[in-house]
Amino acid sequence: MLAPELLERITARRAELDEREEQMAKQLAELRAERDELAVTERVLERVSEQLAGERASAAPVPGQVGGQAVMLVPHRTSGVEEAALPPDYQRILTAVRQAAGPVMARQAGEVLGVDVSVRAKLEPLRGKLVRLTDRGWLRKLPDGRFTTRL
Repeated sequence: MLAPELLERITARRAELDEREEQMAKQLAELRAERDELAVTERVLERVSEQLAGERASAAPVPGQVGGQAVMLVPHRTSGVEEAALPPDYQRILTAVRQAAGPVMARQAGEVLGVDVSVRAKLEPLRGKLVRLTDRGWLRKLPDGRFTTRL
């Protein structure tokens, strides 16, 4: 027969092991749940990436809606897209930048285009258009903030 204190030690050790097993089972369940979430996230990201790639592949200008009115988006500059695909305002901006003696600030382009450059609220939309033309590959923005045509 085993001594009572040995039985107590065995019982205490079993209780410790049962508690550790329960904690490890809980951690394993949490790890599996996180792994499953990551798998779902990966699938969603793959689908979104495919959709974005498809949208970027179509370089044709697409009419959009702003405030219930149809507007023409500025297309990305690619080999098949001509400057004529740009809205008239953007064509005028490109012409103004091209005719300048060198790189221009938004204020200088505004002066050429007849924008009241003393009013910031009238100059900022022009700056936005210059940046949009830069983002789409029609212009180049220098580190000092001036804009120039692409080579």
